[in-house]
Amino acid sequence: MRQILWFRRDLRISDSALLHYAREDVLPLFIFDKNILDLLPRNDKRVSFIYQSVLSLKKQLQGLGLDLALFYGDPVEVLGSFVGEFDEVLCSCDFDAYAIKRDKEVEEFFPIRRFYDSFLIHPQEALKSDGTAYKVFTAFYKNLKPLWQSDSIEEYKISDTIKLSPYDYSFVPTLEDIGFEQQKLSDFLSESVDSLIAEFLPKLEKYQESRDYFALDGTSKLSTHLRFGLISPKQIFNQVKSYKNSEFFIRELFWREFYNSILYHFPYSQFENFNKKNILWNQNQEAFRAWCEGNTGVPIIDAGMQHLNATGEMHNRLRMVVASFLTKNLFLPWQWGAQYFALKLLDYETSSNVGSWQWGASTGADSVPYFRIFNPYTQSAKFDKEGIFIKSVLTELADVEPKLLHKENAEAIVNIKHSRAEAISKFKRV
Repeated sequence: MRQILWFRRDLRISDSALLHYAREDVLPLFIFDKNILDLLPRNDKRVSFIYQSVLSLKKQLQGLGLDLALFYGDPVEVLGSFVGEFDEVLCSCDFDAYAIKRDKEVEEFFPIRRFYDSFLIHPQEALKSDGTAYKVFTAFYKNLKPLWQSDSIEEYKISDTIKLSPYDYSFVPTLEDIGFEQQKLSDFLSESVDSLIAEFLPKLEKYQESRDYFALDGTSKLSTHLRFGLISPKQIFNQVKSYKNSEFFIRELFWREFYNSILYHFPYSQFENFNKKNILWNQNQEAFRAWCEGNTGVPIIDAGMQHLNATGEMHNRLRMVVASFLTKNLFLPWQWGAQYFALKLLDYETSSNVGSWQWGASTGADSVPYFRIFNPYTQSAKFDKEGIFIKSVLTELADVEPKLLHKENAEAIVNIKHSRAEAISKFKRV
């Protein structure tokens, strides 16, 4: 049996389904997918992160007596060049629209064996008694109680029968070769996952409260590493579960599972309203541009968006606040916001991004009620009272009294009270 181990969003050697099920002659490879990369700007920070992670994976595989062949091109063409030389392709599952289409094309000439180590469960493993998918998180979560109450989840072990197939593994394209420029990344993105977990565990006791404050270092910082598979959700679960007050964090892992289940069972929701309501959104491109650039006149919105543009990062609560502002105060389509986040977020995950945007827009599965609208000034007053986060980004406001940052002013592009009332009225008509 000769196998291609197609690494994609599983850039690790521990808890690796590919390395567990590998047998005899294998060709480990990673493809810098031009169909995805050609749509991105040359300064996309994610590509720098992926590039450094791929090189790290190559070195780790070499430590096992293996290696990693690197390619830049169309995956269908790259894999097609190995027809007749190998028997099957092993890879992790992906359920976004492009991945489904790409894998179907590959499967026309190569048997694909898929594994599910990017999530804790396969969406088919969490269904209601009538065989249909859950649409409410709490019921979904309760159904998985035996899993999240367990002390640990078994991880994959590396096969002891792997033999590296002969190939020239020496080619290593530069970032410039694949059309990108090296970007400066936040320091934590160069830390090992073990270091990040060690730093996070002491924060667990106060995680439920501290995670909401924009200026506090209360989060795990693992989302980007998890997105690209430098660590698996099982590994996170196992390392966190035994610690005191880990329940709330574990629950967050299962929100990720829930949104992935929604995308799997309802693929149309990647582009359309999950609830299929016909909402007549505004189409104001100028207001959208102001939101994207962080020029709305609302300090917390502008700080959040400018920070996203500069770093590729955004605090989870802040994501909810800027999403509410876009869809409820500006009444612009959630798809616009989701697409912009897809271009900017380092930890962009299709299922979680779409699910979260539809939650905020009151169009999704188990979404926030349409009349619950975040007031950005109330949010910043509560979660950035002294304006520490706002001033760290909007340095021109350094000398402004903090309480003034949380009061509506004439510079804002929309009146919060009036736009809230108008949004509620429009939703009621729907």
